[in-house]
Amino acid sequence: MYSNFLKVFLITFIAASCGSSKNVAKTDTQTIDNLKAHIGYLADDKLEGRRTGTKGEELAMNYIINQFKEIGLIPKGTENYPQSFPVNDGKQIDGITELSINGNKIDSKDFFPFPFSPDVSIEALPSIAVQEADMPWFFDLKETLEENKNNPHFDLPDYIRTNAKKGKDKGASAIILYNTSAIDDKLVFDPKDRTEKLPVPVLYVSKGTAQKYFNDKSATLTLKLRTGISEKNRIGHNVIGYIDNKAATTIILGAHYDHLGYGEDGNSMIRNFDHPMIHNGADDNASGTAALIEMARKLKTSNATNNNYLFIAFSGEELGLFGSKYFTENPTIDLKTVNYMINMDMVGRLNDSTKSLTIGGYGTSPEWPNVISRDYFVGSNKVKKIAPSLVIKIDSSGTGPSDHTSFYRKDIPVLFYFTGLHTDYHKPTDDADKINYAGEQTIIQQMLGVIESLNNKPRLAFTKTRETQTSTNARFGVTMGIMPDYTFSGTGVRADGVTDGKPAQKAGLKAGDVIIQLGDVNVSSLENYMQALGKFKKGEKAKVKFKRGNEVIETTVEF
Repeated sequence: MYSNFLKVFLITFIAASCGSSKNVAKTDTQTIDNLKAHIGYLADDKLEGRRTGTKGEELAMNYIINQFKEIGLIPKGTENYPQSFPVNDGKQIDGITELSINGNKIDSKDFFPFPFSPDVSIEALPSIAVQEADMPWFFDLKETLEENKNNPHFDLPDYIRTNAKKGKDKGASAIILYNTSAIDDKLVFDPKDRTEKLPVPVLYVSKGTAQKYFNDKSATLTLKLRTGISEKNRIGHNVIGYIDNKAATTIILGAHYDHLGYGEDGNSMIRNFDHPMIHNGADDNASGTAALIEMARKLKTSNATNNNYLFIAFSGEELGLFGSKYFTENPTIDLKTVNYMINMDMVGRLNDSTKSLTIGGYGTSPEWPNVISRDYFVGSNKVKKIAPSLVIKIDSSGTGPSDHTSFYRKDIPVLFYFTGLHTDYHKPTDDADKINYAGEQTIIQQMLGVIESLNNKPRLAFTKTRETQTSTNARFGVTMGIMPDYTFSGTGVRADGVTDGKPAQKAGLKAGDVIIQLGDVNVSSLENYMQALGKFKKGEKAKVKFKRGNEVIETTVEF
């Protein structure tokens, strides 16, 4: 799960099932043993945290495939059970990139090209102090930094991009930047900068290298440079299995199986640890994946056959719903036939004292209150109270910090099962020995009861709900009220959804709009959009430019 869940409301539900107590107890024990086996494997150190696109993800994928095969699910991916999808990690500096000054090759740690630099080779004899046409130009950032040190809205990377364009227009063949001031410019290669390539390369040279070669402003240098910037991609994999009951409609059950690896993507709650640590993600979300497998096992032999069942283990959720979004844009079944979707994310920490289970998506169909707020009859059997009471907290929103959001955006009713955050969330301490296996088994029985109680019902109607914020804007004093599309790899920030009553909606922005400027900052990525947002306070106004199709629109937001 890549973000915190929001406010919930309380109702109470008694978990129920059927059959004799002896058979139920035996079934429960087998389910618990299976959950222990699944989570024990998926959260083992040898999978190295199941980061999307890694060997650990591949091991997890193969385990899920083998479970689906054993249960007898039909392959429903694009490559048998798997469905591969691309993950864009931004940009990278290619090995061909080099800089030589006066015949001395500069170490790669002492310079870097900005991500918007083109792939070029240049040999020249520039003078540091003279800005000649068709020659590299040199700029010391000292004066600019000192002039703007008290300006909270000054954005140095944006300043560099803007002035590099001006330099090219005036004849520069390259821009070489350095900083002799005591002010830390904090400039590094930003792989998430999606700015379109400029016609001129822009390089940053370290202070030590600048002192060695640029002190004599009258000097003429022998300079050779070559830049190469490319896209950095990896491949993630969904795993998809199917039960074909020859029905007109299909129920989708999903859970993400990826986690954080060693925290390489910056989404660990641990900061500044001395050495990388494996994040096993037992609750997040080996628990949901294990529940998905056991739900498939139970539904394979269930009498609830008036729907087909599609089981999807998603990857890329921790990066921003990559796998589920890819599936909904490239479905392997007709989404028009989908009855509803149930998502399981972090269902392994049911508190034995509070028995608290959160179910989101409660408002996405008028039928949900009828089945979640009453006792169940399973088939023709009377309710048999074989499990402790569950205290169910409900949230009406169809959006949130997990994969059900992708299906809600396709007008599909959803439910989202979640046992809550804990102190091990996104930390290396989220291990298998902390899972409440009996509690998870109870939740599986509750989900099965929902599905079987709806077996003879017509297809569920869909209703829209309020939008729930899924980004990290809460750490700032202001918010735009958009849900960013984390899979968008173009320049700017694409709004996957817009919250009613928030500044973006009031200013006229809609889902699908791409924000390209906020205030004085040209938005190139989600990261610098967030940085720009952090410079505003409540009550302030800002100019916003966004693209809607091919049209560029300018408006004003008030925070």
